Amino acid sequence: MFKKILVCLDGSKLAEQIMPYATAEALCFQSNLVLFHVVPEPVAISPGIHGVPATPVQTDTILLEAKKALNESKSYLEEVAMPLREKGIQMETVTMLGRAGETIVSYADENNVNLITIATHGRSGLGRAVFGSVADYVLRESGLPILVIRPQEREDKD
Repeated sequence: MFKKILVCLDGSKLAEQIMPYATAEALCFQSNLVLFHVVPEPVAISPGIHGVPATPVQTDTILLEAKKALNESKSYLEEVAMPLREKGIQMETVTMLGRAGETIVSYADENNVNLITIATHGRSGLGRAVFGSVADYVLRESGLPILVIRPQEREDKD
């Protein structure tokens, strides 16, 4: 039923709590997992001159930081993928620059994804208004089945 499952990660341990669910689905349906991370596009805004709107600016430093973030993301996804590959789960890792919600929906639409899995950070009130919710955006804009969990904060035990 689900040949290709998109696993949305953001580099946090909270987001990684979706992994057992995505892995169980992949094993059940013999699916290919796509571990997916969106790196925000780095943009600086030039100060506007009175009567002229501010414009986005990209400098060599900004582009270098973006390249560094993409490389770190690729390393992170490969680290997450390694134990699953050892279990024989077919998977690929994909890192893209963009706005998270839009990039997830666009990638899923263009790459024959059958199921999107994502963890929500569960913000409400002002936090949701300021930061928005990637999971909410994906739920509203994608026509695909979506598995959403609200991860639990865990205390580290020494």
